[in-house]
Amino acid sequence: MNRKTVAVLPGDGIGPEVLDAALPVIDALDLPLDLEFGDIGWECWRAEGNPVPDRTWDLIDRSDAVLLGATTTKPRGEALAELAPELRASAPRYISPIIQLRRCLDLFANLRPVENYLGGTTPYRYCVVRENTEGLYAGLDFSPVPDALWPLVADHPNVRRSTRAGAAASVRLQTAHGLDRILRFAFETARTHGYERVTLADKPNVLRDSSAYVLDRLERVAGDYPEIPYEVLNVDAVALWMTRRPERFGVIVAENMFGDILSDLGGGVMGGLGLAPSANIGESGNYFEPVHGSAPALAGRQRANPTAAFLTIGLMLDHLGFTEEAGAVKDAVRHVTRRRDRVTYDLGGSATTAEAAEAVVDACRALPQAPTAAVVTVGDELLRGDLEDSNAGHASRMLAERGIPVRARHTVGDDEAGIADAVRFCLGRDDVVVVMGGLGPTSDDVTRGAVARALGRPLEHREEAWQAVVARLTRFGVAVHDDNRRQALFAEGAELLPNSGGTAWGCRAESRGSTVLMLPGPPRECLPMLEESLRDGLPHIPRPPETTTLFRRTLGVIEADAAALVDALVKEYGGPARTAYRWHYPYVDIRVTCPPEDAADLARRLDATLARHVVTDRDRTAVQELAAVLDEHGVALDVDDRLTDGLFAAELARARGTGDCSRSLRVTLSGRWEGGDRTTYTGTVALNCAVREGTDERTHTLTVPNRGAEVTAYAAQYAAWTLTRHLTGHPHPEDPA
Repeated sequence: MNRKTVAVLPGDGIGPEVLDAALPVIDALDLPLDLEFGDIGWECWRAEGNPVPDRTWDLIDRSDAVLLGATTTKPRGEALAELAPELRASAPRYISPIIQLRRCLDLFANLRPVENYLGGTTPYRYCVVRENTEGLYAGLDFSPVPDALWPLVADHPNVRRSTRAGAAASVRLQTAHGLDRILRFAFETARTHGYERVTLADKPNVLRDSSAYVLDRLERVAGDYPEIPYEVLNVDAVALWMTRRPERFGVIVAENMFGDILSDLGGGVMGGLGLAPSANIGESGNYFEPVHGSAPALAGRQRANPTAAFLTIGLMLDHLGFTEEAGAVKDAVRHVTRRRDRVTYDLGGSATTAEAAEAVVDACRALPQAPTAAVVTVGDELLRGDLEDSNAGHASRMLAERGIPVRARHTVGDDEAGIADAVRFCLGRDDVVVVMGGLGPTSDDVTRGAVARALGRPLEHREEAWQAVVARLTRFGVAVHDDNRRQALFAEGAELLPNSGGTAWGCRAESRGSTVLMLPGPPRECLPMLEESLRDGLPHIPRPPETTTLFRRTLGVIEADAAALVDALVKEYGGPARTAYRWHYPYVDIRVTCPPEDAADLARRLDATLARHVVTDRDRTAVQELAAVLDEHGVALDVDDRLTDGLFAAELARARGTGDCSRSLRVTLSGRWEGGDRTTYTGTVALNCAVREGTDERTHTLTVPNRGAEVTAYAAQYAAWTLTRHLTGHPHPEDPA
C-alpha cells in the first residue's frame, strides 16, 4: 500500500498528551504513514484571531486523514477578551474549529462506535451515526422570530401570551440530499462492518410530517440493501434500550440533535468518554477525534485516559484501509482494559496517561502477556461457612504451577443469576475461568444453566454423558431417577469432560477469548479433572518460561518499608522480575521471581538489602531455625523468660532434637513498656534479649507496637532470631551498619 499522510492536530488541554501517548502505536504496527503536525485551537485564536490558521488548512488539503486531539471553545465575550491586544480592534468572529472543519470539508456523518471493552456484561457492539449538517442544528435558530417565520408561530397560544418579543424558534431542516447520504452511509457502515440492522431514531409520534418524510427517504435507500433489516423507533425508546439491552442494536442513525444526545449516551454505556472514539466523514475530507474534549483541569497532570485516542486511531486506520491493524488496536485496548493492570483512575487504576498508553502499545507489539485465571466456587454451604472452600485454594495452586496465576476468586451461592454474573464478569478478562460445584441432580444444582446463560447458549442433552450416568448408578445398584437427567445437560457445543469418580461430568467451552472449565464440586472428582485439563486441554496457552523464586522471611521491618527497599532494588536490577509480599504477624515474607540465570546475582542484591532483617530463606519460623542451629552446634540454653511466660522455651523444646550439648548460653528475656502494659494494649514495648556465654554478655533490643496479646508470640520469635544471629555471627538490626 502506498504511504499516506496524516495531519496530526494536537489542539488544546489534554489533546497533546493523549496523542503523544497514543501515537507510538503507529510505529509499533510498522504502518506506512507519515505524520505531519499542525496547529489548531485556542492558542491559535488568541495569537492569530483564527483557531484554524491558513497553514493548517494547507496541511489538511494535502493529507489523507486528520487526527485531532481536542479543542477548547469559549463564549464570544471570553473569546474577544483573550485575543491579542492588536487583534481586538478588528473584532474577528470566533467560529469553533469543529464547526469550521465540518462546514469546510462537508463532514456530513459523525460516527460513534459503542462496544463493550470493559467486559463483565453481555457483549454488545453498535454505532451511532449522526447527521452533522442539518436537523435542529442547521443554524436556523432565531430570537426574536423573523418576519418570514412569524406567521407560522403567531397563533400558538403561548406566543399570544408572550408576544413576539418573548418568543424564539428553531427549524428542523430535513432534505432529500442530506437524508439520502446519511442513510446510505448508515447502511454502508452496517454492510462493511457486519452490523445486523439499521435503526432510525426519530420522533414520528410527535414530529409526524417531517418524520414521515424521513421514513419515505429511508424506505427508498433501504431498497438498495435488501439483506439488512431496518426499523424506526422513538428516540426516547432507543435511549432506554441502549442502556438496558445494548446488544439489540447495530447501526443507529439519527438527525443532528438526536444523534448528538445518543452518541454521548453511548459513551456512558461504554464506561465513560475516556473510552469513546469518533470519526467525522464527508465528501471532501475527514477528521478523527476522541470524544472527551480538552478537559483543561486535567491538562499536564498525566491523568487523562488515552484509550479513546487509541480507538480513534483505530477508526482512522480502518478508514485508510489498514483493517487488520485497526483490529489489532481494538484487541489491545480490550486486553488492557479488561485486565485493569495498567489503567487510569477513571477505570479504577492508578496508571498515568503514559503508563496506560504503554500497556496498549505493548499489547499491539504482541509482547508476551501473562495469562490469568478466575475461580468460581458454588454452594450455599460455602457462604454459610458450613464447609471450607478447599477447592479454590487447590485450584489456585494448580493454575499457578501451570503458569496461569489466579486474578480473582468468587464464591457464589446456589443462585443461577449470581453464578452467571460471576462467570460473565470473567469472560474476556481471564484466559481460564474454572467453575466448580453445583452439578448434582437436585433442584438446587443450577450451575449448568448458569454457565450456559453466561455463554449465551442454550442447554442441550448429551446422550454420551447420560449413558455414563446410568451405567455408573446401575453398577453400584443405585436407582436412576428423572432428576439425574440434569447431569446430562450442557451448554450447546461444549466439549465434555468425563468424570471417572462420579456421575457429574464437566465441560469445556470457549467464549470471548476465555476457556471456561465447568467441574463438579467434590475435591476427589474435580481436582483430577482440573489437573488433566491443565495438562492436556490448554494448548493455546503457552507454558511459562522457567523461573526461580527467591524467598526471604523477615522480622523487625514493616511491610511498606520492606516493599520500598525491594521494589527499588528490582527497578535498579532492570530485568524481568515479579515481587510479592505477605504480612503475617510478626513476619513479612518476600518473594522475587526472576529468570534462573539472574537468580544468583539478584539473591546477592536481596541479601545485601535485607540482611539485617532476614530470618530464613525457607518457610520456617525463627524458633524452628534456632532449633536447627542449636542441634548443629550442640548448644544448650538456660532461659530466664520473664517476657513470654515460658512460651519461647516450650516452642523451642518441641522443635529441638535430642542430641548432646557441649556448649551453654544463658538467655534472659524481658520487656519495657511505654504508654501501656501487659494488659493495656497501647504504646510500645521494647523486647530485650540478653545473651551471656561465660563472661561475655550482649543485650539486643527491638521496639515494637504493643498491639495486643500476640506481642508475646513476637517476643518468642524475636528471641529465637536474636540467638540464631548470635550463634551464626550475622548482624542484628540495631548493630551499626
